[in-house]
Amino acid sequence: MITVLAITFVAATVAPLIFSKLGRNAFYALAAVPAGAFIWLVLQYDAVYSGGGIEETLPWIPTLKLELAFRMDPLAWIMSLLILGVGSLVLVYCARYFKNKDSGLGGFGAQLLAFAGAMFGLVTSDDLLMLFIFWELTTILFYLLIGYARTRLAARRSALQALMVTTAGGLAMLVGLIILGQAAGTYRISAILDQAGTLMSGPMQGAVAAAVVLVLSGAVTKSALVPFHFWLPGAMAAPTPVSAYLHAAAMVKAGIYIVARLAPGFSTSEFWLPVVLGLGLATMLVGGYRALRQTDIKLILAYGTVSQLGFLTMVVGLGKPDAALAGLGLLLAHGLFKAALFLVVGIIDHQSGTRDIRKLSGVFRSSRALGVVAGIAAASMAGVPPLAGFVAKESVFEAFVHYGTGDHAPAWGIWILIGLVIGSILTFAYSARFMWGAFAVKPGVEPTPFKPIKPAFLAAPAILSLLTIAYGVWPVPVDTWIQPYAALFADGPDAVDAGHLALWHGITPALGLTAITFAAGAAMFYGRNLVSRAQSLVPDWVDGDRAYQNTIGALDDVAVWVTGRTQRGSLYFYLAVILTVAFAVPATALIMANKPLPDGIYVIDPNSPLQLVAGAGIVVGALAAVRANKRFLAVLMVSVTGYGIALMFALQGAPDLALTQMLVETIVLVAFVLAMRSLPAELRDRTGGRLRVIRVIIGAAFGITMIFVAIYAMGARVATPISLDFPRLAYEGGGGLNVVNVTLVDIRAWDTFGEISVLAIAATGVASLIFVRSRGDRIKTSEAVPEGSVGRRTGVDRDSHDGATLAVAKKFTDVTRDAWLVAGRTLAPERRSIIFEVVTRLIFHSMIVFSIYLLLAGHNLPGGGFAGGLTAGLALTIRYLAGGRFELSEAATISAGTLLGTGLATAAASGVVPLFLGGQVFQSAIIEFWLPVFGDVKFVTSTIFDIGVYIVVVGLALDVLRSLGAEIDEHFEGKGAPLAEEDAAEHPELAHEAAESAALGKGNS
Repeated sequence: MITVLAITFVAATVAPLIFSKLGRNAFYALAAVPAGAFIWLVLQYDAVYSGGGIEETLPWIPTLKLELAFRMDPLAWIMSLLILGVGSLVLVYCARYFKNKDSGLGGFGAQLLAFAGAMFGLVTSDDLLMLFIFWELTTILFYLLIGYARTRLAARRSALQALMVTTAGGLAMLVGLIILGQAAGTYRISAILDQAGTLMSGPMQGAVAAAVVLVLSGAVTKSALVPFHFWLPGAMAAPTPVSAYLHAAAMVKAGIYIVARLAPGFSTSEFWLPVVLGLGLATMLVGGYRALRQTDIKLILAYGTVSQLGFLTMVVGLGKPDAALAGLGLLLAHGLFKAALFLVVGIIDHQSGTRDIRKLSGVFRSSRALGVVAGIAAASMAGVPPLAGFVAKESVFEAFVHYGTGDHAPAWGIWILIGLVIGSILTFAYSARFMWGAFAVKPGVEPTPFKPIKPAFLAAPAILSLLTIAYGVWPVPVDTWIQPYAALFADGPDAVDAGHLALWHGITPALGLTAITFAAGAAMFYGRNLVSRAQSLVPDWVDGDRAYQNTIGALDDVAVWVTGRTQRGSLYFYLAVILTVAFAVPATALIMANKPLPDGIYVIDPNSPLQLVAGAGIVVGALAAVRANKRFLAVLMVSVTGYGIALMFALQGAPDLALTQMLVETIVLVAFVLAMRSLPAELRDRTGGRLRVIRVIIGAAFGITMIFVAIYAMGARVATPISLDFPRLAYEGGGGLNVVNVTLVDIRAWDTFGEISVLAIAATGVASLIFVRSRGDRIKTSEAVPEGSVGRRTGVDRDSHDGATLAVAKKFTDVTRDAWLVAGRTLAPERRSIIFEVVTRLIFHSMIVFSIYLLLAGHNLPGGGFAGGLTAGLALTIRYLAGGRFELSEAATISAGTLLGTGLATAAASGVVPLFLGGQVFQSAIIEFWLPVFGDVKFVTSTIFDIGVYIVVVGLALDVLRSLGAEIDEHFEGKGAPLAEEDAAEHPELAHEAAESAALGKGNS
């Protein structure tokens, strides 16, 4: 199972590359993945049904009881048949549905294949949290697939609506899963179901009942049950293959699967049947009713799907052996006939250009083969013998006849049965409406032009219709597949015999109900005009989608009201609120605790009197920053406080922290200075008078409160600090002597991975604020244009300007006697410093080498990936300051985005690879070997993680330099900055003179 998942997601990753080579025929290559997995699944039949199932487990984070646990039992096997089988056919269908010129096919194919993998992972997961991860992954992929047509407002709106509704249910479901896992003491689904009876009667029965309702809420939203049914018809904005797969065989079946998975253990829960039967019946009736109002054949099927999902929920969730058998039988039948019908709709739309039943006429005459395929599927949906739908629906009627009229029937049982029959009548009626609307000859309507259908286009729905016939005529194999699942309910209260799926059960009450269904359904179809007039009397405000829009609108109004009263645009106000809360709450808690101060308090460490000097520097820097009237001076004074803290770390014996603090402070200072070039030099709008006094009081109160919080916190420890074991753990487990670095890359690698992820996100955020379209590597990619095409700053095409600037810059940089750092000649003379350029020549390479030394030595000595990456970033900073943006482009030819992605991928790979070697996530290995010259070498694999950290930090520094440095330089050029790179590009003679002048020591800045 893990191998199938890995192959599926790897294939999805490379899908865009395959499409770039094969065009739409790449869908055939993608279809081979689920098809191969389907064959593998069939070969596992004996292991699943004779060997007690298949289990695969990989430990993830044992201390948190997290593991990659998968289990293939009969229910998962049946669901996987549907997911993989229909998935492969839909992908084959896509190869003829789309055109080569359609944009975004690579991404679409990748998302559809990844969705198949996510659904397979969902139904095979034996861990609650893994199940939720796959659950949310299907939601995200579904959102992307619905929004395939990104330029269409309806597609974007429908995608967002589906995302919000299903995500809301998913979050409620997550809470329920956590409660369930904590109550059971395990997150293994199979183990929880084994002890379900104990959980529902134990001391936490109330919490368990609530957890079950929360989990069902996720199923209700995912399977589009009332009152959340409206998102599914809206999702018809997606391409038809998406509807055929996600709405017939995959996405919406996830909620049905959750109900089926939990029913053997929790169907006797207090609120189970009211939710399952109540919402299921309401959905069946509402969906069938709305299907009869539609004039779009795709929407007829969409509302029909809503109705069938309510039907399935009722049957699967009833908690009886015969209902379980009928429910899974109906689930398979529905997947076959509904997928076929959606694919038929796609062909009709593709060949005729319309789906409107008021315009479609005579399609059956144009393509009898298509009409036969659709007729088989629609008849199965209506429950006509001898098709799969009839076999499954007969079993459903039989189960609810027993439930509603048996010896132990509940009071509402007969009403549920009546509602079920009414819903089936509606199903027959809208099935007939679909066939009539899509294929009949309509009086007064011109025959619809219809292009001939190629056999390859019709193959997928034809195969599904043939399977529908085979299932109906010979249901024995399906019955054999389902019986082990139905047997799970055999010990329940009032359990009945599961029976068997069969084409003929004799003259039974269920057969009589079927006859009533056919007669009443046919009457509704032939009296469709009367039905339509009756439906028109229903007020328009009875609409789920309108209720959703009103709810969202009300939330927006509340958000605007709250924002208008809290976001006042005043930084002083925001800081005052934050700091007041930050000191008032802890100070109140300390005063109410009324505890004495701990012993051993001292102001200055007597063993390190230099702390007094460092502390004084920090205080002076802070006061100077407050009093500064220039932005640069204020930032510089803030940096003084940072350097003072670095000195404090060094005096306290923490060289790693001191080194990192110093490097961070330096690169932050550079970033601030670069950003401040676009701001006024002076600080204005300072508050004074009473407000200044209030600010001083708040600031002083916050500082004093934090001092006492730290004192009390340090004196409140009662347990032995775990950090005392870190030196031993670092050496024995992490193989290093530097406790700080080993902690970062080994002991607490998850924290560090989260930090570098935040760094990558922050870098992306900075770039998105500066660059409009991309990260701005145009300096390297611009095409040079003839020098004479460059104009002055007004009326100049910017791309031509960039190319010309690059062309002239290349004239200065392409010289044989200078290998690098010659782009400074493109700078205006007042911006050049020969001393700075010479110093940069001397120290740049040394800094790069030193950064690598810090990286590699960090496991045993001060350093590490953070410190090394910051050092390399400072080296790039110096080179940029010396030579400008062209020099930065020459110094770092790789884009910042590539570096960030490579670093994250390297760090992630170092965590995942141990899983495939029998270890845990981020587990390190110590490898000792001997090399000539170097002698004995001890290599720890966590160094690879540190290399990823190093690359991410370098990428962050480069992104900041290109965003706040190079891009702002270019912006200034367009705004008319004095004699910068643009002037050098327009007037090479000025740049030559500047270069010669600088070489003689004239005009240096």
